[in-house]
Amino acid sequence: MAGAAVTRRRPRAAQATTARRGAAAAAAGPAAAVAAGPAPTPPLPRNRALDTLRGLAMVAMIAYHACFDLRWFGYARWDFEHDPRWIAARSAILGTFMLLAGVSLVLAQRRPDARAAFVRHVGQVAGAALLVTLASYAAFPATFIRFGVLHAIAVSLLIARPLVAWPRVALVAGLVVIAAGATLAHPAFDRDPLGFIGFMTHKPATEDYVPLFPWTGVVLVGVAVGHALAPRLDRLAPLARLPRALATMGRHGLVVYLLHQPVLVALLWLATSARRLA
Repeated sequence: MAGAAVTRRRPRAAQATTARRGAAAAAAGPAAAVAAGPAPTPPLPRNRALDTLRGLAMVAMIAYHACFDLRWFGYARWDFEHDPRWIAARSAILGTFMLLAGVSLVLAQRRPDARAAFVRHVGQVAGAALLVTLASYAAFPATFIRFGVLHAIAVSLLIARPLVAWPRVALVAGLVVIAAGATLAHPAFDRDPLGFIGFMTHKPATEDYVPLFPWTGVVLVGVAVGHALAPRLDRLAPLARLPRALATMGRHGLVVYLLHQPVLVALLWLATSARRLA
């Protein structure tokens, strides 16, 4: 009987303790929630269709550079500098990258960490641009890359970001920049440090040259396209059905850009060496 009495009292004591703890938690709940802040918003998933489109541009770029390297190794005599077909191919590939940079800038603003992500992305592109400059100087000291596609993307993103919420202004500014870069020239811009702006009277002796005029204009037009495309991304869904490898290439575009030329050159060097030994 004594054991039973103790057994009956313990549940009442446990219930009282539980009630006191519940009351304390209820009282502290709002304060704890305020101290903790809002729950973090999960990052938006990447758009596979856009990654695929960027991957297609990567494939086109690799094909173009493979042809360029074939000429470098003496397997072809294509005129990349003057043949309008090669010039058009380069412009189309480059224009795609610059346009997608503007589109992605708009879509990235929907991220909860948009500012930090932007700073990180521009830093990565600028760092990669520096690596390209150093590597090209080691390989081509007379014609190394001073201001190529990665340099142009990094600077253009900085210029375009203040206009990311103003698509019409970005569109007008972009068209003006493109028109000015395509039609205006002055000898003052033929020399450093002004050459990166554009307006040169001739193409400089460098392995890659992507001036701000007109190419920053393409990024600004991409901002306007990004606003028009954002509510209609589902229209790009068919692209997501293409091989997943394309989306992977687009997702890791910076790595692909940095590695594809060393790989191509290494393969051609091995092929040339084997040919000589045969």
